[in-house]
Amino acid sequence: QVQLSESGGGLVQAGGSLRLSCAATGRSASRYDMGWFRQPPGKAHEFVAAISWTGGTTKNTDSVRGRFTISRDNAENTVYLQMNSLEPDDTAVYYCAVGDKTIMSRSTTRDVLYWGQGTQVTVSS
Repeated sequence: QVQLSESGGGLVQAGGSLRLSCAATGRSASRYDMGWFRQPPGKAHEFVAAISWTGGTTKNTDSVRGRFTISRDNAENTVYLQMNSLEPDDTAVYYCAVGDKTIMSRSTTRDVLYWGQGTQVTVSS
């Protein structure tokens, strides 16, 4: 069992930046591939980014490539999502996720083993 706790969300103007953090506790938390998903208002969850357990491989969805960067610190059992050049369409609840072995390839909600509680990101125009 792995528990996740996100922080760092908030209200920011378009063009601004935020850094989300996800602290993981529990059995072998640092040995899992991890990801970030988001749920915009009135829409389904969508994949944002994923990172392998070593941190050596990352993957972003097309809409955030070049703006968002996922990283991790296994010594601190923490995963980060640095979000730059934020746009109003980035407004959503952002969820940290512990991934199954398929999260780096398929990157769907079915590839998630554990979810965090979510943190709200609101980008004003």
